[in-house]
Amino acid sequence: IRTRHWRRLGTIENSFREGGDSRSRDTSWQRIITCAVLGVTGSLIAGFLVLHQSGDGMVVLAAQDETLDHRFYQVPCSEDYNNHRRFAGCTPRRCGRAVSDAVITRQEAEKMLRVAEAGFSLGGSDGGASILDLHSGALSMGKHFVNMYRYFGEKLHEILTEEDFQLYRELRLRIQSEIARTFNINASSLYLTKPTFFSRMNSSAAKTTHDEYWHPHIDKVTYGSFDYTSLLYLSDYSRDFGGGRFVFIDTVSNSTVEPKAGRLSFFTSGSENLHHVEKVQWGTRYAITISFTCDPDHSIEDPTWM
Repeated sequence: IRTRHWRRLGTIENSFREGGDSRSRDTSWQRIITCAVLGVTGSLIAGFLVLHQSGDGMVVLAAQDETLDHRFYQVPCSEDYNNHRRFAGCTPRRCGRAVSDAVITRQEAEKMLRVAEAGFSLGGSDGGASILDLHSGALSMGKHFVNMYRYFGEKLHEILTEEDFQLYRELRLRIQSEIARTFNINASSLYLTKPTFFSRMNSSAAKTTHDEYWHPHIDKVTYGSFDYTSLLYLSDYSRDFGGGRFVFIDTVSNSTVEPKAGRLSFFTSGSENLHHVEKVQWGTRYAITISFTCDPDHSIEDPTWM
């Protein structure tokens, strides 16, 4: 991993002046050196185990059974950003990927899961991937999309409430602040951008290209406006579904974030973070993709209940 930093063990020189019991001094230093080496070695092994937990050779950046306050992996910024307009205090200068289980609570994620399930109960794709966009109203329906606000009208009031939208907005602001803090940028320079949406993935065979979520891609290339991408997971890898891990495609070894309800994963959107989602093998995977841009011309408003 390019972001792994191994500390080099320094040389401990044993220079004694004449006089005294040299054997005693040698024994004392030997114990100190042994303890130091064992301590550092233990730390290195612990770090190695954290990054090597997958049986298929995948480097695990965040395992489902871990609870992480904040974990950041820095990677060199790609040259993509040189080909786009730069925005002071926002365009990435420090690139990488981060994971936190401390920004959103599991209870809040469960509430968002109920919102997703309520929305998808109105439609859903015939294939393995369904989209629900509260901002534009886009909802997967068979092999197509409908605008749920126009299509269902007042019926939506029976399943989605203003409290649901309010929580959604609160979580978005919290995520925006965490991204700004991690990448040392100004939160007010970040703007919500499209597409920002709920996703539901299962093992159904793809019916259209919209269902083929597993292809590697770069968000900055695919969507243009993206500068920072975040995912809030609403279900648990290995409990609610199998497969479906988020995979960063790296030169030496691919690395993965295992979804966990309430887990926030976010990263800079350039080619330094080429990625894909594994095919879901069983069960149902829920998440929210919340995307941010530095360009105010590509900003969108928070969804409100009309």
